[in-house]
Amino acid sequence: MNPRQQLRQLLTAPGYAVVPGAHDTLTARLIETAGFPAVYLTGGGFSRANGYPDIGLLTVSEILPWIARTVEAVAIPVIADMDSGYGNAVNVVRSVREYEKTGVAGFHLEDQVSPKKCGHYEGKALVSCAEMVGKIRAAADTRRDADMVIIARTDARAVEGLQAALDRMHAYLEAGADVAFVEAPQSREELAAIPRAFTKPAMANIFEGGKTPPLPARELEAMGYRFGIYPSQTHRAAIAAAKKVLAVLKRDGDTAAIEHELATFNEREEAVNSAWWRDVENRYLKNV
Repeated sequence: MNPRQQLRQLLTAPGYAVVPGAHDTLTARLIETAGFPAVYLTGGGFSRANGYPDIGLLTVSEILPWIARTVEAVAIPVIADMDSGYGNAVNVVRSVREYEKTGVAGFHLEDQVSPKKCGHYEGKALVSCAEMVGKIRAAADTRRDADMVIIARTDARAVEGLQAALDRMHAYLEAGADVAFVEAPQSREELAAIPRAFTKPAMANIFEGGKTPPLPARELEAMGYRFGIYPSQTHRAAIAAAKKVLAVLKRDGDTAAIEHELATFNEREEAVNSAWWRDVENRYLKNV
């Protein structure tokens, strides 16, 4: 099966899949090496990796090369963030065409106005339900590969309440979305209500510090979620580790005191599959 078919299978297989987030391609490779079934390319993480907050400052032309490089670098399905589609339904048509060219297995499209904000920031604003239905229909009609997964995300919980979010999601699923993503439910009870409301699969967004309680995977599985994205854990770990090693380097002038905590030279090379590239070099350049 190709990655899109693998993602389709993940949506129907028993159990609950943990899908970590990656803010760069190297992290995506580490997620694959660790044995996870898919990787989530977090738009917020990529914004922060480029020094910006998650308020929609990056353009589609900046996002696409990152997605394409990551799809090339891993064999597992890649789920990408399409924010609000970078404009109206006409822009969504162009965005879906370009995302599909990267080979991405699926993407989520949300109902915030453009430019959007992080789903756990205050002050979000929504497009009308009718406008978002048009965007979902445009996405579903534009994709050439029926296996590419379209995830509809609604941020209505924070603006209009949970019931309005569920009502919106019913309309989005009817318009052609494959998966329901209700962003930022605020309690265990709200989390449990979401999968029960739909016949199509539902996903969760889990991380510490947001509005949603970070429940364990077994509890989310029991609620009926098919998978969950964990968008910021690896990035938060990278920030904390970098700050720690930089503090030691500034204090001591070297990293001897912390070397036992760092990846070795060989571990670094394994992370980027250097041995495979050396084999390619030997295969094609040894007689040159």
